[in-house]
Amino acid sequence: MRALTAVVVFAVAMAIGLLGRVSAAVAVPETFSATASIDSPKGQASVPVEIKIDRYTTDAERDTIIAAVKANDAAKTIKALEQQPDAGSLTFGGRVTPIKYAYARTTGDGRLVTLVTARPVAFVGAGLPDAKPKTGHDLAIALLMLDANDTGVGEIALAANVKVTETGALQTDDYGRETVRLTKIARKR
Repeated sequence: MRALTAVVVFAVAMAIGLLGRVSAAVAVPETFSATASIDSPKGQASVPVEIKIDRYTTDAERDTIIAAVKANDAAKTIKALEQQPDAGSLTFGGRVTPIKYAYARTTGDGRLVTLVTARPVAFVGAGLPDAKPKTGHDLAIALLMLDANDTGVGEIALAANVKVTETGALQTDDYGRETVRLTKIARKR
């Protein structure tokens, strides 16, 4: 099991009150282009990504999602996400997946945008002989670390699950063995 390397960033983004909220102040819709890339011992690959955010999650909607995640019940988390109106879409290699959670927080001179879908985007490595079962990796999580010019980098767990550990930390379990990095993130103007 490989945890998403940005678990700490995700935990901060989901934590209550640690960073200033910016979601309500951002003009939507906004669209970002990026390149998703993976580098593994078996090879390298990259895919264009488009992220369209039509709306940001409200604080009340966020509280509902947080409560579901804290219950450590994957089915409850997915149900809470599915009940949310679409916040936008994530296009990965031509496949479009609705975004159910989009939340932005201020960081220094930029912002951190957390995106969650209610279903996986892709199972990287599923065709390998020693692939693990897909069950339990029911959502996708993307983190965009943007500067003041709305450019930056990030990571995406294309098929994952989340839970709260005994110490209260948020833990992400990514189906993929390697980190999928988002580079060349840029807001389309």
